[in-house]
Amino acid sequence: MRQFNVATDEEIKSGMTSDIYYIRTKDILERKGADKPVVAEVTAGKLPSGWGWGVFCGLDEVVSLYRGLPVDVYSIPEGTVFPAKDDRGFRLPQMAVVGNYCSFVQVETATVGLLCQASGVATAAARVKKAAGGRSVFAFGIRRMHPALAPMIDRAAYIGGFDGVSGVAGAKLLGLEPSGTMPHPMILVMGDQKEAWKAFDEIVPKGVPRIALADTLCDEKFEAVMAAEALGKRLSGIRLDTPGSRRGDFLEIIREVRWELDSRGFGGVKIYVSGGLDECSVAKLVAGPVDGFGVGTSVSNAPTVDFSMDLVEVDGVPRSKRGKYSGRKQAWRCPECHGWRATLFAAGAPTCGCGRRMEPMMKKVVENGRPVAAEAPSAIRERALKELEGRTLE
Repeated sequence: MRQFNVATDEEIKSGMTSDIYYIRTKDILERKGADKPVVAEVTAGKLPSGWGWGVFCGLDEVVSLYRGLPVDVYSIPEGTVFPAKDDRGFRLPQMAVVGNYCSFVQVETATVGLLCQASGVATAAARVKKAAGGRSVFAFGIRRMHPALAPMIDRAAYIGGFDGVSGVAGAKLLGLEPSGTMPHPMILVMGDQKEAWKAFDEIVPKGVPRIALADTLCDEKFEAVMAAEALGKRLSGIRLDTPGSRRGDFLEIIREVRWELDSRGFGGVKIYVSGGLDECSVAKLVAGPVDGFGVGTSVSNAPTVDFSMDLVEVDGVPRSKRGKYSGRKQAWRCPECHGWRATLFAAGAPTCGCGRRMEPMMKKVVENGRPVAAEAPSAIRERALKELEGRTLE
């Protein structure tokens, strides 16, 4: 009996999570002997929420999805920062599948689903990280989503630039130690802030930073000072998770806490904030003495990138539906200015407006069902962070 409403690996790979019309299409084409070699491309006509760029994410699961299928898969690298359209306004391909249509039609639904949500989370995370202006940012959002998605959400947030994740499974997947302080219920159950902070210090492994939640029962600045006096030099920082209904001017509260700590000789105690934050509120709070942010719902519940997967070539002949560009394509990017260009796949390398020869971005990641190479999440994250340098929150 299924305990949770989630699909198994086998159900995803076999097509049980497919839209039914793809399964019926496979049956019709096979029974009529009409299956043909095709090229299917993944593109995003536009990005959500007025975003000027996205972070490509979810490729690791797509590669697993196509493992064992007799097709080739080409893709831009995971962690690439991409626009929806090239410098002339043409749609850019982010991924392509080459093979007989009936060999992969049953996983078409899963393909775009894996990319759409992960890329949305990674992009939202990247935007928050940009807004944070160099401060640390941690992913706290898995409690707002189905628990089966927790590792994917944490991985995508990390690839988008977050410095740590709170989820145990997500951290294990990434090879990290999970990040987190303490919840309000621990303090409420113990009934006394000082006793709760001291218990945390006594029992939690020494390698975990001593960061005290300082807004449970009384004013934030008083609790912050109480925590500093209770733990002394062992206290690494305090976290303010003040709810919006009691917050008022949060930036002023943070400044007040910083002043009171400094005036008592606790200048080394850092201040972390969380609670309903997004890229806009983070951008405002960086004006104050904030050392790091815990960001949840705005990233875990990010708008999905609206990828679609469409046939552009059938039996070697360019063919597509209305509104799409026929013919197999390559996506090119200038190594100097990062301008993009879409061309037919067989075309030579174009020259960018800045005079540099552009480089091909679509590389083979699956060859006849065999993954070609794999990258560590840390390397993918470094790619994203490097490509985000100099970009604005357009």
